[in-house]
Amino acid sequence: MGDLMHAVGYRKPLPVDDPESLVDAEVPVPTPAAHELLVRVEAISVNPADVKTRRQADPHGFRILGNDAAGVVVANGPNVSRFVVGDEVYYAGRIDRPGSAAGYQVVNENIVGHKPASIDFGDAAALPLTTITAWEILFDHFGLQPGDAGTLLVIGAAGGVGSMVLQLARARTRLTVLGTAGRGESQKWATEMGAHHIVDRHDLVDSVHAVAPDGVDYIVSPFSRGNIDNYAAVIRPFGHIAAIDEPTGLDLLPLKPKSVAWHWELMFTRPILLPEDPYQHELLEKTAKLVNAGKVRSTATTRLGPLNAETLRDAHARVESSATIGKVVVTR
Repeated sequence: MGDLMHAVGYRKPLPVDDPESLVDAEVPVPTPAAHELLVRVEAISVNPADVKTRRQADPHGFRILGNDAAGVVVANGPNVSRFVVGDEVYYAGRIDRPGSAAGYQVVNENIVGHKPASIDFGDAAALPLTTITAWEILFDHFGLQPGDAGTLLVIGAAGGVGSMVLQLARARTRLTVLGTAGRGESQKWATEMGAHHIVDRHDLVDSVHAVAPDGVDYIVSPFSRGNIDNYAAVIRPFGHIAAIDEPTGLDLLPLKPKSVAWHWELMFTRPILLPEDPYQHELLEKTAKLVNAGKVRSTATTRLGPLNAETLRDAHARVESSATIGKVVVTR
């Protein structure tokens, strides 16, 4: 293995067309501590969160980017109980630790799942972050149980999180699912992912009421600013809304007359603040079974390689364009 490994990261926030926005480096191979795995990274995927970090966050020297990953366990730290060397795994890591765009990565076993055996590393790497986010929204915040009914509205249904919300809602509940999608290609994708109805985000209230006259029970919101009045108009009394964006100064008072519950979802809350909680490990294990059974599919649509700075700049540019449907995957 050697003492050094290749990694991709950044030294200062720069536009993606700057050759220095993402650079190659040689860094020490990390050592797993208690309950940690050392994983040889075989594939990663790029999320909007990666782009936002690269553009805005101080790297404090050199920061390795990347959340999603799939790879092979090559060593275990003390007290690991869920994995052995040679296991193929997938996970989303932690935003306060070195990322997945590297030869090797250390990760706590409580946030790792066994890779679905029916798909390759690239397809698996597309899943963890968006799957965890979608799962926590549906089955943690909303408290949905298998077989539950009701009506769900997914804003940005063709996006990464939206695609997984649609699939998990269809695979594990009896919800009627509405989704917003703009272009014809996005509408087709959202329908393939499981949306029963496509609604118009530019005419949200009327288009939702056209297919759900009584309104909706649940809303997933990646674009909350400017939408609260619309949500108040279409949500049912005592409904639930989960937001994954970060709008400042958001006025939620229009939701109070209906006693609506507003949930913030950040999938890194458990890894950072509750590292002993195996919830994400367990949901990734359950998702792997759904994938192997053909009930959930990978959202990987674009494959790039090898894993170096030039390729990752290309991947970031594609994600920044907001024109990509599905996930951009980079393999070794």
